[in-house]
Amino acid sequence: MNILVTGAAGFIGYHVSRMLLARGDSVVGFDSVNDYYDVSLKEARLAQLRPEKGFSFVKGDLEDEAAIRSLFSGRPFDRVIHLAAQAGVRYSLTNPGAYVQSNLVGFLNILEACRHARTPHLAYASSSSVYGLNAHYPFSVHDNVDHPISLYAATKKANELMAHTYSHLYGLPTTGLRFFTVYGPWGRPDMALFKFTKAILAGEPIDVYNHGRMRRDFTYIDDIAQGVVRIADRIAAPDPAWDAEKPDPGTSPAPYRVYNIGNHTPVELDRFISVLEEALGCQAVRRNLPMQPGDVPATCADVEDLRRDVGFAPATPLEAGIARFVEWYRSYYRA
Repeated sequence: MNILVTGAAGFIGYHVSRMLLARGDSVVGFDSVNDYYDVSLKEARLAQLRPEKGFSFVKGDLEDEAAIRSLFSGRPFDRVIHLAAQAGVRYSLTNPGAYVQSNLVGFLNILEACRHARTPHLAYASSSSVYGLNAHYPFSVHDNVDHPISLYAATKKANELMAHTYSHLYGLPTTGLRFFTVYGPWGRPDMALFKFTKAILAGEPIDVYNHGRMRRDFTYIDDIAQGVVRIADRIAAPDPAWDAEKPDPGTSPAPYRVYNIGNHTPVELDRFISVLEEALGCQAVRRNLPMQPGDVPATCADVEDLRRDVGFAPATPLEAGIARFVEWYRSYYRA
């Protein structure tokens, strides 16, 4: 297939692109390569992809409508995997405009392009952040998610609503992917595993929020990529059992679906740090702090829909995933 992957220079986009190329697909990568975090890391990911047969790259901004139109012009895509976005919960507290432009305006441009190109299937990144104030565990795609607690989460919820509208009005098959705390090699420097590893090796203290009592559904990057590819292959279809009197948020009479992709085994932050200390062979100096604005105490993914529909659920143990990250980190940074 000929597949567009937006955010190809990003953490998840890089791994998804590699998996698609490995099975023989052609991949057009699209990314702004902005400076939200270390540009050299993004360039290094692209340097791994560029020599691969079937890969081509286009640099541009999601919010540039003309650039998106040009991207789709004259080259039909069998699938669009939309992973580009302004990421990060805390950054949304200080730079809300970036989220409106990238996650709302940018997503609208992708939807419009897919609509006019009659793209067979759009799979796009949502987030476990949409569950917000929900306290019913595990988080299910069939639960209501109307109480986000960060603008980042609100934009991801908005993406799902926008996608449903296009599925309903124009018959565009769309599938939203709610990712749960992704980690692994080539990861993002603004995320906990990366920041903790850098600080521990430098002998600097790490900030441990909620005194280490937060629980997260840490999900290894290879499992995330596998889930994305399998779901992209499965074109969203209408749910014939959908009942307007008892509306199911996870399905629709339109060709629209939402899935969780998570390890479905939450781990307390204290244990996460202990596993990292063991992999690094050194102890962390911990600075215990209260919960941050926009954070939730726990996440846990219900992945039964994913397992039923594509025959897969993430299962990489935390110990194995962290060990692989540490091996990559030491090699990449010569640490």
